Amino acid sequence: MSGKPTSFDIAQLAGVSQPTVSRALRGSPTVSEQTRKRIEAIAQQLNYKVDKNASSLRRRETNTLALLFYEDPMPDATIINPFFLSMLGAITQTCSRHGYDLLISMQQFSSDWHVDFEESRKADGIILLGHGDFEPYRAKLDRLMEQGTHFVRWGPARDAGLGVVVGSDNFHGGQQATSHLIGLGRKRIAFLGEANSHYPEFNDRHQGYLQAQAEAGLKADPRLYRMAHTDQCGHDAVCQLLAEGLEFDAIFAASDLIALGAMRALQEYGRDIPKDVSVIGFDDILAASLARPPLTTVQQDYKRAGEVLVETLIGTIRAEPVESIALPCKLVVRKSCGAK
Repeated sequence: MSGKPTSFDIAQLAGVSQPTVSRALRGSPTVSEQTRKRIEAIAQQLNYKVDKNASSLRRRETNTLALLFYEDPMPDATIINPFFLSMLGAITQTCSRHGYDLLISMQQFSSDWHVDFEESRKADGIILLGHGDFEPYRAKLDRLMEQGTHFVRWGPARDAGLGVVVGSDNFHGGQQATSHLIGLGRKRIAFLGEANSHYPEFNDRHQGYLQAQAEAGLKADPRLYRMAHTDQCGHDAVCQLLAEGLEFDAIFAASDLIALGAMRALQEYGRDIPKDVSVIGFDDILAASLARPPLTTVQQDYKRAGEVLVETLIGTIRAEPVESIALPCKLVVRKSCGAK
């Protein structure tokens, strides 16, 4: 090795990334004690001195938080799920109360936004919202973790291995919705959503749907499960069920958008809601209460969600102890579910 040793030299000898070296040498709690000690020992061997002025400059605070929407694989990429738009107001207000500005950006999956953020220092931390297919983003979340970037994301709180997560209790929300339908005497309940790792929140709602039926002594018919993630998918799924002649007396949709599409298909086929088919959605977006008939739905507390996202991110920036959280959901009963 020639010349003055650098953090990249330490990273190569320690078998870690350069950002990990930087975090370790400034005492960041995101680096394990074992890794930190190994890095410090190598730095001492190389007689490496931390440039405190440069380090302070790199750690400068902007008093700005970044809200990054993932690119959602929708037919129109400019559309943002109305639930996240509802949450946006609470996020903005909470930032203001804590003295932070808010930078909002839509991030394309093809871009290296996780690298761009680390280099630009535009904000002190990131709130991540609105991914469609979750699986492609795992590697980028791993990179954010490795860089020591302060971030919090909206999603299933059980999946806490990729940073701090704020989300809703999707399992119990799905269980509550399905139990309500069963209490109305419905026994052939279709599920419209995507029950897999690509859509983990939908998957949790589906697991709650299955659990509620098992507890009631019912066996879910796998033919009544249809993959859907948009209003058009919900419409097409119901059209398919009806075309196949499958009997069903209720629908639990994994989102309000899916449920609204399903209701449109039922009405096109002359099916009465709720006499012939009861329908429940998930989210409680504004359009749910304006639908005809008004949609019964599982309400996610978007106001509290926005507050917790911001406050949790500020906690991570200040190196305070924070943890993932699942916020409770509430069933809001409207006319799309008939009385027993």
